[in-house]
Amino acid sequence: MPERQRADARRNYARVLAVAEEEVATHGAGASLEQIARIAKVGSGTVRRHFPTRQALLEAVSRKRIEALCVRARDLAGTSDSRGALLDWLTDVVAYCVHARGLAVALAYDAAGSDPAHANACSAALEEAGNPLLRSAIEDGAVAQGVTTADLIAVIVGIALATEHHPDPAARAEQLFRLSVAGVSPQR
Repeated sequence: MPERQRADARRNYARVLAVAEEEVATHGAGASLEQIARIAKVGSGTVRRHFPTRQALLEAVSRKRIEALCVRARDLAGTSDSRGALLDWLTDVVAYCVHARGLAVALAYDAAGSDPAHANACSAALEEAGNPLLRSAIEDGAVAQGVTTADLIAVIVGIALATEHHPDPAARAEQLFRLSVAGVSPQR
């Protein structure tokens, strides 16, 4: 939100964001923009001025969670167990995606993402934060060459979306994540 906005516009932005956080937590990424406007006591045009797309709204709602995950990645960087550090961080990303409704959708690939003007800020921030962890694990031979942080985030998004309506989404997501890490080949 630009600081040069009028005071009432800044208040509206803060009110809409607070309501959006509650609505997304309750209803997920499909939370009604009209309902958000009604609860925030603003017009739907005000919501769309501040958040021109649903993706922009979800990114704003998820910003604090993304920042926490980025801090966690920085805290784990340089750990002697590079594979463990990467997996600890990815486990945190899975847990956040499962528990923070709307976060997986905020991280999902968007066809408009190929245009830098519409880049997915949430995914970009996580990729930047996770790259040093992944690079260390690859250099240590703990992760295959060619794996990217974007690949890992895509797997996590898929797991979170696939388990969203499961009776125990956290347990199922963790199970699927562990399966993804281990692969389907038998242990030798």
